[in-house]
Amino acid sequence: MAGQSGEGGLWFAVLGPVRAWRDGRELDLGTPLQRSILGMLLLREGRAVSPNEMIDAVWGEDAPPRALGALRTYVSRLRTVLEPDRVARSRPELLTSIGRGYALRLPDDALDLTRFERRIAEAETARRAGRPREAADRLRAALALFEGEPLAGTAGPYAEHQRDRLAERRLSVVETLMDVDLELGDHAAVVSELIALTADHPLRERLRAQLMLALYRCGRQGDALNVFTETREALIDELGIEPGPELTALHQRILTADPTLAPPPAPAEEPTAEPVRPATSADGPAEEPQPGDEEPYAAPELPRPAQLPAAVTDFTGRKEQAARLRSLLSTASAEGLPLVAISGIGGVGKTTLAVHVAHQVEEVFPDGQLYADLRGYGDGATAPESALGGFLRALGIPPDVIPDGLAERSALFRSLLAERRVLVLLDNARDAEQVSPLLPGSPGCAAIVTSRVKLADLPAARLVDLDVMEPDEALSLFAAVAGPERVAAEHGAAMDVVAACGFLPLAVRIVAARLAARPSWTVASLAPRLADEQRRLDEMRVGNLAVEATFALGYGQLAPEQARAFRLLSLPSGPDISSEAAAAVLALPAYETEALLESLVDASLLEAPGPGRYRYHDLLRLFARRELNKAEPPEALALALGRLLGFYLASAQSAHRLAYEGSAIADNLVVVGTGRTFTTVDEAVAWLIAEGDSLFAAIGQTAASARSGEQLLPAGDLLVAMEPLLESGTHTREFDQGTRAVLAAALRIGDEGSELRSRYVLGRVLFAANRLREAEEQFRRVRELSAERAEKVVTGEVLNALAVVVGRQRRHAEALALFDAAMTWYRENGVPAGEALVLSYSAREHLGLGRPDDAIAAAEKGLAIFTEMGSGAGTARARYHLGIVLSRVGRLTEAVHHHAECLAFFRASKQRVWEQRVCSRLAETFIAAERYPEAVRHAEQALVVSRDIGHPYGEALSLTVLGKALRGLGDLSRSLACLRQAYDVFSRLGAPEAGDLKVLLDGVPHNAVVET
Repeated sequence: MAGQSGEGGLWFAVLGPVRAWRDGRELDLGTPLQRSILGMLLLREGRAVSPNEMIDAVWGEDAPPRALGALRTYVSRLRTVLEPDRVARSRPELLTSIGRGYALRLPDDALDLTRFERRIAEAETARRAGRPREAADRLRAALALFEGEPLAGTAGPYAEHQRDRLAERRLSVVETLMDVDLELGDHAAVVSELIALTADHPLRERLRAQLMLALYRCGRQGDALNVFTETREALIDELGIEPGPELTALHQRILTADPTLAPPPAPAEEPTAEPVRPATSADGPAEEPQPGDEEPYAAPELPRPAQLPAAVTDFTGRKEQAARLRSLLSTASAEGLPLVAISGIGGVGKTTLAVHVAHQVEEVFPDGQLYADLRGYGDGATAPESALGGFLRALGIPPDVIPDGLAERSALFRSLLAERRVLVLLDNARDAEQVSPLLPGSPGCAAIVTSRVKLADLPAARLVDLDVMEPDEALSLFAAVAGPERVAAEHGAAMDVVAACGFLPLAVRIVAARLAARPSWTVASLAPRLADEQRRLDEMRVGNLAVEATFALGYGQLAPEQARAFRLLSLPSGPDISSEAAAAVLALPAYETEALLESLVDASLLEAPGPGRYRYHDLLRLFARRELNKAEPPEALALALGRLLGFYLASAQSAHRLAYEGSAIADNLVVVGTGRTFTTVDEAVAWLIAEGDSLFAAIGQTAASARSGEQLLPAGDLLVAMEPLLESGTHTREFDQGTRAVLAAALRIGDEGSELRSRYVLGRVLFAANRLREAEEQFRRVRELSAERAEKVVTGEVLNALAVVVGRQRRHAEALALFDAAMTWYRENGVPAGEALVLSYSAREHLGLGRPDDAIAAAEKGLAIFTEMGSGAGTARARYHLGIVLSRVGRLTEAVHHHAECLAFFRASKQRVWEQRVCSRLAETFIAAERYPEAVRHAEQALVVSRDIGHPYGEALSLTVLGKALRGLGDLSRSLACLRQAYDVFSRLGAPEAGDLKVLLDGVPHNAVVET
């Protein structure tokens, strides 16, 4: 295979390990994760894959917080490997960015899977043409492309699913090959192969039937019957079922020595005539009716209806969905009617896809196609008996003899379609009750139903939920309507336009049609029109088509309580919303809210990206907000947003209380309403991380709309309550933006309470970024406001934080004075957890003043208080500080013990900022103990976490200890590189550690301690 190549010398393989070659030379594709990303791009056949899809596919539920950064790194590396001359060459890019996603544009015939499928298609063509020997050769050539387990060496949910799919595809081709070999009379040759295959797949009835037939044709009737007995026992033992009808019928035919089981005559090399289609009622009766037989009213030869609407000539994309629908409709079933129900929001292209596929399978249904628009979205929905009347007339029944009743019409319709192959397309269905009487009863027929409602109650229907287009598909549709030259000339602007359309086909088509009708417009001129959310829907109308009107049809079918929920839930600006938060917005019980939301999902007016979570399509949200502003006064909207913020605040208060057990902050928050409660720190932090984007969206909305301190204060309290999320390192940028938004609003309306809270959190954010002077300014202002207002919410905490910031700047005596003030406040207000916190943090300042005994005493007392309280989070932080002190005084084994204990806690509770700190401290301790391999391992862990959470100061600390550990191992070149990187970062941050590193780089021994 390595010698094969596609256009440009490239060749890719997925039918085995994921591999690639250029001009016969295999390429190094890097790590398993990198190969997994390449495998996904290859299998998407040039379609764009969004970053979120790729992260879910490769990492699944175990995705790291900074998976997006890792993904971009892997893609960049793949580009370097696959396209080393990417900039210089003139050919189109292979691995290209489309919007925020990526697509791999393969050269023709450059993937082994493509060649595999082409050879299968060639085999099918040869077999239909009566050339079975050629078909067998093509099938063997296809199977020879497999080189072991598909996608070997890749990881993740997507690879697992695709690996199973490809293995199943291979096995089905093997079964087809066995059928062809049996048709050729090669039964003796395939017996041994079938014995091996059935041993590997003992429950595969088709393989068992092939083995029985081959054995029988070899004169081994007893062995063939034994195979059936073994199969039956295996199916009963493993699955509790009897063999299927085909295997059972073959068993009976072997028992009776059915002559039709004899080997076939040798096939002719070329077909002598076109295949004969089985006789149907359209061909006339198979024999003359006998005297006395009763005949239906219908004439022997019924008309062949062809009612399908014309397919759109610029149909674009949907290859995967169309292929699935063709397969479902074309697969004959003895058990029932092939029935497909396509659902999706208005404008997503359900009818277009259904009509397109219906035309593609016309040859499968030679007796005709019936079509009815059931108009299920308005007051004039088509009655089933009316639709049946139209069908019966199309099938040749005179109007004057068509029965009146629904049941009689339905029975006659099914009778007429018995023994015939007709496709029925029922468009715009209202519900299953409207559809059921219109379905044929014959398995030879098939039906497609389109509906905005998910017809889960339609028996035996295969449900297809149609989503919006892929970005590249939407761009292709836009180009097909607006003109490919115009779009090619403004590719970036065109992608912005289709993104503003939410990749909804109707919106894309309308906007493209407007552009096509206005030659003086440019694509770029559309972008600002669509960027304005207030007028975006107004721009999406042309002629009789309008996105808003399409949405209005579905909205108009809602019951009053559904319509209210649909409107109100568009108010929060978060990316999605939980059912509990939605209950707060709607002021309804949880069970009633969930039932409402699920009914909106069934109506395709909401999406459910995960259990208990809901979201809008972007354009549907805009429509819902228009309806909201029409129906609800501003006061009602403010109350709804206040209820949402109250729920979030109450839940975050519960999380804060667990994460900072014994802290007085949670008790001093002004909470109105109820929220979630948590039983463990891990559960609480996990909720904060999962809801982070929604929490910050609610804070931003409140800051933008607040007109009084009463409205704004919950946003400030929520920021404070979300402190545990700050320790996770996952939302640093959002914290910065959210605190500044609340601070600006507080200054605008003169609300000192919100100012105090937002400045405190902003100081924490600045401290985490090592912007010490700015953090100190914020904390000093918070201290002033607390004194002026006599407000206790963060008084002790801000004194402690100010002391830490001052100490970090090596003003140790001043820091201890501030710690003393914090200690006094905590004692006066009865907050022992605060006292323990002060003792733990102040230990490092005693060290800075050369008082190790005082440092150890303070750290040990702080740990004792937290331990007595039973505070897990407090104990972990106290162990961290005690470990630092013990390490500095040479009690290294004890230091390692305390740091290992707190590291386990911080990892379990996803507090990644603390995880990075502890790993760095462990590395320092191992360096002092001259255990350099262990030091390198922990320093590298610290570096990974720092980069994952985007923590430059932590990255510089990690690089420092890694450099010292590597020097201890004798890897001087790598050590020097790490130390120089650390020096550059510290210098950029203005951190005092830069001076220490300069001395170290100038020749201080490798085990010198850099104080951090």
